[in-house]
Amino acid sequence: MSSTVTKALGLLEFFSEDQPELGLSELARQSGLDKAAVHRMMGSMAESGLVEQQADSRLYRLGAGVLRLARVRETAFPIVSIVQPMLEELSAETGETAHASLISGKALANISTCESRKGSRVSLVAGEILPFHSTASGLATLAFADDALVKRVLAAPKAARTRFTETDNGAIRARIAEVREAGYSEADQTNEEDVHGLAAPLFDRSGMACGAVSVATPSHRMTEEQHQISLRAVLRVAGAMTSELGGQQPRAYADRIARLLDGGG
Repeated sequence: MSSTVTKALGLLEFFSEDQPELGLSELARQSGLDKAAVHRMMGSMAESGLVEQQADSRLYRLGAGVLRLARVRETAFPIVSIVQPMLEELSAETGETAHASLISGKALANISTCESRKGSRVSLVAGEILPFHSTASGLATLAFADDALVKRVLAAPKAARTRFTETDNGAIRARIAEVREAGYSEADQTNEEDVHGLAAPLFDRSGMACGAVSVATPSHRMTEEQHQISLRAVLRVAGAMTSELGGQQPRAYADRIARLLDGGG
């Protein structure tokens, strides 16, 4: 893929639930590219329907072409139809919101969610971008992903999502090492107040992490009993989901998780 195409498609990664519309100057600032280059790239993508520019505000947003490609992707490899029943099982077992995410370009995107039926619950939407440094899903992915992804995340600006968010690279590296040792990750109020995330990695066929499955619980409801229920459930479902998606857990990791599930630590 040419450098220009890579840069153009990379601009799409800056659109999110928090930033559904972006102007030319903001895209240039976030990407580090000059405005003239961004203008050319966005113009080309507008012609193909990947983005749209509003006539009044001149802001860009994702176009219908993205939805069309998403439908083609789902038809060719129906990921959601595979993971959704497993998330429903995970949510039913834990009583909390379950969701799965996959690496998409330079981001981690939530692909499917099954929300808790409780009145007080954590909500996520499909397509929501999950910060690598502040979410349980992000940390679980980084701990078992390619080193290049870790370096890219550490090199990028990192927002302090709450007063508990770690943005120091040394602290983030330490957290990644802890997650790698434990085999799963936890993030308590580091991405959103009163939200506790517990996640396990999903692996591709090469044994590298490609995403994560997580249980999101209001922090005030995360008791020791709930923690044990959620941990066992998320580890079990992550292994099954990896297999169903055609991936494979590394042998050492699979053995460690088997010992955890057997109560051996």
